Amino acid sequence: MATGRLGVGETLGALNAALGPGGPVWFKETRARHLRVRDFLAPRQALRARFGNEQVPEHVFHAVASLQGPGVAPVLRCAPTPAGLALQLQRPAVFQRVLGSVASYATPTRPASPGPRVVLHCPALRCSPDALRLSQLRAVLVADHLARTLRTQGMCVHLVPAVRDPHMPTFLQKLRVDWPTASARASTETLKSRVLAELTSLHDGETLPPGVLGRLCLKDLLEEQGHRAGYDPSVDNCLVTEDLLSVLAELQEAVQHWPEDNYQSLTVAPDAGVDSCIVVHVVSCEEEFQQQKLDLLWWKLDDQAPLRQKHLVCGPVKVAGAPGTLMTASEYYESRHTQVCKASALKHGGSLAQDPAWIEIFGVLSVATIKFEMLSTAPQSQLHLALTDSSISTKGTKSGTFVMYNCARLATLFEGYKRCMEQGLYPTFPPVSSLDFSLLQDEVSALLEYLTQAVPLDFASQHPCTPQGEWLLLFNSVLPFSDLLSQTAVLTCISPGLRVTAHTEMVCKFLIQLSMDFSSYYNRIHVLGEPRPHLFGQMFARLQLLKAVREILHTGLAMLGIPPLNHI
Repeated sequence: MATGRLGVGETLGALNAALGPGGPVWFKETRARHLRVRDFLAPRQALRARFGNEQVPEHVFHAVASLQGPGVAPVLRCAPTPAGLALQLQRPAVFQRVLGSVASYATPTRPASPGPRVVLHCPALRCSPDALRLSQLRAVLVADHLARTLRTQGMCVHLVPAVRDPHMPTFLQKLRVDWPTASARASTETLKSRVLAELTSLHDGETLPPGVLGRLCLKDLLEEQGHRAGYDPSVDNCLVTEDLLSVLAELQEAVQHWPEDNYQSLTVAPDAGVDSCIVVHVVSCEEEFQQQKLDLLWWKLDDQAPLRQKHLVCGPVKVAGAPGTLMTASEYYESRHTQVCKASALKHGGSLAQDPAWIEIFGVLSVATIKFEMLSTAPQSQLHLALTDSSISTKGTKSGTFVMYNCARLATLFEGYKRCMEQGLYPTFPPVSSLDFSLLQDEVSALLEYLTQAVPLDFASQHPCTPQGEWLLLFNSVLPFSDLLSQTAVLTCISPGLRVTAHTEMVCKFLIQLSMDFSSYYNRIHVLGEPRPHLFGQMFARLQLLKAVREILHTGLAMLGIPPLNHI
């Protein structure tokens, strides 16, 4: 039997290569109604552009039908349809390959060589929770999530600043944000000497505000090649303070000295030069202009400053019915926490506020609500918040509460199997290699084949049936998960310009869709069926699939810093 992890990217690459020279044509289907008849499609329009009005050459059909290679999923058939060239995989074989090695699909794939070292700088963490605006909180959550995803791809990440406000660590702990705290301030003496030297001939005798060491001109740096792209042309002078130099000193320290634990399982040397380092400033849109000044000041005062500084600018946060600036991050958390407690009390009854187990659940649900609200929208876009109780309902399919509810349903399912096994109703779980995954073929597959023989294909496609959902869960959730995490960790740092984009919304959107697909499947299918021996084969095949779904869900939640729930 073939071994090795199957991949959507590898399969698409092989399919496009089979068509010959040219750009990519094939794409993966995701919608349930399309997955009833095909898994990949090469659209008719794209094929015409490639081959003209002629039919697809016979050798191309042969190449696609006999597709093989590392990571390439086995093909069942390929046929021309009105929509284009449709391909369906050998689904039982794919089930067997994927569910026989769940860990390799639920665990992020590390690249052969480590990526660049990344300093993630989030200026918002220099203030207190009571002064933290919602747009700054968004930047903090984006930075934390980005750090987790970069590390899963083997990158060495250093977080700056180390938190000094005495109340901030407690607040970050509530939010499940993993960020370092400070022990001592970095020395600013070298930077101060450089500032004073620059000031000598520039502003002799100038009267400056209290606490300001001097004023430095930054305009000359904007005119240098490599520094001007993307910077605001109105950046001119910068008032240099001790606090500003302290910020620079901490950034210098981060670039020059990396924590030893960042180098576990990495081949890059801890003393690698600054040229191998990227500094990404994760800022709210209100902080961007000040950060541009800081970038230029760093280059002016430090000859060893990294050449690559990028800005990940988080869009504004708008609260329905009120300006976002009226609510602080601390007030926002308390509002969501109160709503979670109220909704849980209404649903379960009684007083849950004093129960230690429920106190923990309330905290996790509050964090899930906030993180899914803040991270489900692309960080560069404007974010709209509706601070109503509906945002924490398990009935809404777009909330973090809905995701956690389905996480708890999975836990309850496996706990139910365990209890029944201990009571002797079900046998112990058999070896995965002995499971028959052909039992997972959707019930509608046979019906569709019958319909296509009795009536025209276009009639059958216009009268869709509801699929059982197992292939949907495997093909849209388990199989592409590793590719998704790789895409989330991509930073376009080599492109020209100041701003960098990140896809930190992808994990939230993925988990929401996974939860919707699982919920739909779970509501239709009674997984733990009657304890009859002839039904055990299908039950165990389904349980193995849902084990994979559970592992994917847990790994995705870990990327967000949210622990799974066993009940809700």
